[in-house]
Amino acid sequence: MLMEKVAEILAEASAEAVEPRFRALADGEVMEKAPGDLVTIADREAEVIIARRLRELLPVPVVGEEAVAADPSLAQALREEPAVWLVDPVDGTSNFVAGCPDFAVMASLVRSGQTVASWIWQPMTGTAYSAELGSGAWRDGHRLVRSPATDAPEKWRGTLKSRYLDPREHHRMQSNARVFGHITNGLRSAGMEYPLIAEGEQEFILYWRTLPWDHAPGSLLITESGGVSARLNGSPYRPDPPGGEDGLLVACDQATWEHTRDVLLGR
Repeated sequence: MLMEKVAEILAEASAEAVEPRFRALADGEVMEKAPGDLVTIADREAEVIIARRLRELLPVPVVGEEAVAADPSLAQALREEPAVWLVDPVDGTSNFVAGCPDFAVMASLVRSGQTVASWIWQPMTGTAYSAELGSGAWRDGHRLVRSPATDAPEKWRGTLKSRYLDPREHHRMQSNARVFGHITNGLRSAGMEYPLIAEGEQEFILYWRTLPWDHAPGSLLITESGGVSARLNGSPYRPDPPGGEDGLLVACDQATWEHTRDVLLGR
C-alpha cells in the first residue's frame, strides 16, 4: 500500500505544480539559491505538496532539497531520527528551466540511516520506478532484473559526472576511461540516469558530489535490480547529510564495479 500511495503522491504533485510550468515559467519564477544552482516556483510548490502528503502517510521528518537550502540543519535528521522522508521535487532543475524533458520527481524513505524504499517519477515519459529493500525494483509495476555486463569492457557504456572533481583528477579519469566503449557526461538528472543501468542501457556511472535526495532513490533501484552502488572504498552507499564523503560508483554487477573502479583510479 505504501509503495503505491507514494507513487501517486509524486505523480499528482507533478501534475499540479510541475508539469503545467514546463516550458511556461514566467518572469520571476526562476531563482538562484546559490551561484549556478537554480530553483523554480515549481520546485518549491511541489516540495510543499509532497512533504505534507508524505507526513500524512507516515508522520516522520521530511528532508527536502529546497527546505534544506533554506535551513541546512534539517538534513541532520538523516543521522538523528529513526525514520526520515527524502524529497527531490524536481531533479534536473536546470533541464526543466531550459525546456529539456530530462527531469524527475523523487522520494525515498530512510530508516536508521539506510534507504528502505524509493520512488522516481519521470513526468515527460510517464514512467514510474520504485524499489523496496529486500523486495526488488520495478518499472511501472514490472520487475527489473539487471543482467551482468559482457566480459568485454571495450563494449561497456558509462557516464563520468566529473563537474566537482579536481581538474587533474578529472583529466586522469577521462584518460583512463578511454578503454571503455562509450563515455558520456550524463543527463544532468540522477532520476533519468540511474534507470539507464537498471534497464540495461549502461554499465556504470561515476558520481562525485552525492547529495542524499539525488542518490538515495536511484541507488536502491540499482541494488534491488542486481547492481552495486558503493563508495570508491567499497562501502555501500548510505544517504548522509550534504558535506559528507564524495565519490560514488554505480554499476550493473560486482565484477563490473570492481573493474571500473580499478580502471578509473589507475590501479
